[in-house]
Amino acid sequence: MMDFKAVFEQWLEQPDSFDIGAFENIFPRFIDALNRGEIRAAENKNGQWSAVSWVKAGILLGFRHGIFVRMAANSGFPFFDKDTYPLRPVAKKDNIRIVPGGSSVRSGSYLAPGVVMMPPAYVNVGAWVGRNTMIDSHALVGSCAQIGENVHLSAAAQIGGVLEPIGACPVIIEDDVLVGGNSGIYEGTIVRSGAVIGAGVVLTHSIPVYDLVNQNVLRATESQPLEIPAGAVVVPGSRPAGGAFATEQQLQLQCAVIVKYRDAQTARASALEADLRGDE
Repeated sequence: MMDFKAVFEQWLEQPDSFDIGAFENIFPRFIDALNRGEIRAAENKNGQWSAVSWVKAGILLGFRHGIFVRMAANSGFPFFDKDTYPLRPVAKKDNIRIVPGGSSVRSGSYLAPGVVMMPPAYVNVGAWVGRNTMIDSHALVGSCAQIGENVHLSAAAQIGGVLEPIGACPVIIEDDVLVGGNSGIYEGTIVRSGAVIGAGVVLTHSIPVYDLVNQNVLRATESQPLEIPAGAVVVPGSRPAGGAFATEQQLQLQCAVIVKYRDAQTARASALEADLRGDE
């Protein structure tokens, strides 16, 4: 892994040192390591998440030096992409359920055993998805996003991706999180373990989250992303817009609201996961 790190950083910092022969030798091994989950685009050290810049650098090099070609999926339906990023190979022994109907997983992403994908859904390069996570219909796992174990990404949930700048941390969804339908989580937001993100919630760097339980406001800063606490139950909300015109027109701005923290009743409401996995 240190060989990958040293070479990719050198090629990015010193483009004149790039060697196409060395790239063609090392890049497939790098992609295989991503596919196996041996390396990740973000890491957790003592509860603090940060981007692994050299991994993101390697992914960017794949786009920069890949060749735009015509590819054909097993169904015979052609698609056009960089030759460095074909579809991810999946075998029965991987114990990953990808239900037919238009889902795609790009090579360079990791799906752990027990992952279920309902069609159509998409997992982009650099993403990492933990054991027994459900990716429901029309859900997106963006580039380099990190999704924990026993997560449910409900229908049409959008988990944003980020490749550049390479130091930017991707969206992090920790273990046992429920992400409701038609929700969107973007711009490096961190959702801590056990949280419930209600249907239609949008979380970004600029949207405040009002914690009714602890009576404070959660915001991202220039140096820190928005962070949803463990066990928080978040629903869509709105707040009055400022100014005389906004008051006259009764305008509201989008926000999110923590209405409670997860308890036994909330846990039971999301405990259908095991049944869904066995019977769907």
